[in-house]
Amino acid sequence: MQTIKKYSVLVCMVVSVILIVIAASLYPGGSLLDKNSIGFGWSKNYVSNLFAAKAINGLENPGRIWAVIGMAFQSVGYGVFFIHMSKKITSSWANILKYIGIANILFIFLIATPLHDVGTISIVLTLIGLFVITVLMLKSKLHFLKVCCIICLLTFYCFFILFGFGYLAWAIIMQKVYNASAILLVLGLEYFTKSEDFIQIKATAQKLK
Repeated sequence: MQTIKKYSVLVCMVVSVILIVIAASLYPGGSLLDKNSIGFGWSKNYVSNLFAAKAINGLENPGRIWAVIGMAFQSVGYGVFFIHMSKKITSSWANILKYIGIANILFIFLIATPLHDVGTISIVLTLIGLFVITVLMLKSKLHFLKVCCIICLLTFYCFFILFGFGYLAWAIIMQKVYNASAILLVLGLEYFTKSEDFIQIKATAQKLK
């Protein structure tokens, strides 16, 4: 059970990526930029295109089931990660991360269903969770992970800016970048941080009181 618990986040993320890649390889075609394109273009299609029953070109999408299962694994992976981090951080922020983890398991999966708009709440929750962790990391001595946290958040913000201003071609690419950076950051925080890294933060907070 300890082994399963230890590697659960890694397994979920790896399986998720593999299944999403399989789904992409089965995607018939069509994108927002070219409805007649063939196959899934990583620089032309949003990942959400993989969850549709029919591809943008109108053909049945046989990769949908793989994408849905892949998103389910990612949901669990993110959820377990935030719950694990809540146990490492012995401060008032712990409960927030715990609830974000539970909510992510529920909401992230909705992105792959007709309730897509509700599921996008999980993106906001993930961003809040990573922001909280970043603030705590900045008070730690883990300098490399501090930089990784900041870079990850910047990729999120860049995507929202590009998407909001209508630069869809760049937003599509940035979506892959922020997804990849988030997964790598989560794995780094999961396996290269421990409770001791945050003890000093708690001690400092108590002194300030």
